[in-house]
Amino acid sequence: MSISGIILLLFLLFHLSMNLAAVFSAKAYNNICSLLGANWYAVATTAVLAGIIGLHFFYAGMITLQNRKARGKNHYTVNVRPKGVSWESQNMFVIGAVICGFLILHFSQFWYKMMFAELLGLHEVTVYNGSVVHPQDGATFIYYYFSHLWVVVAYLVWYVALWFHLTHGVWSAIQTLGWSNQVWLKRWKLIGNIVATLIFSGFAFVTLFFYVKSLCVGICY
Repeated sequence: MSISGIILLLFLLFHLSMNLAAVFSAKAYNNICSLLGANWYAVATTAVLAGIIGLHFFYAGMITLQNRKARGKNHYTVNVRPKGVSWESQNMFVIGAVICGFLILHFSQFWYKMMFAELLGLHEVTVYNGSVVHPQDGATFIYYYFSHLWVVVAYLVWYVALWFHLTHGVWSAIQTLGWSNQVWLKRWKLIGNIVATLIFSGFAFVTLFFYVKSLCVGICY
């Protein structure tokens, strides 16, 4: 579970760097989308990532069930959270389920109309009001979806859940792999908080940037 989590963390950092490119240049972002697209290496990587997500969620469920079984009847008892135990550490499975739930929305808006559309051999997909774009025109998808307030709010909720998941997940994964001790545990927790905050801030910035940009276009034009 720790190894799969670290791999997914690295993917998040890669995905964030892609999204930040869209802020500075729509052309640069679309070039990245073209480089990836439905090419065999991108499809293979996507399949591997899907497997890793499934593996991560499977082990999360298994560990949660094992913990509940170990607690026995205490599972039904209202207990005060132990000192030093964070809220997110006790609710990692629930937070992870929220994150996976929002992935469905994300896939339906982007992956389904981009890579999947290309795999089907489509060269045009409908975005809104009958407008059609090429599946590799990722900048248009970002601009359109993040111009809707409900989408922005939904994604911000997703980012908050992701932040909670990462603040515990990063240092916990390192500790599980044995790369920690009494001296480094506090340092890894700080590093985990910094990484989680950078990822949260980066994705939130991109989302809010395009929403504000859409408002500006609506006012100016």
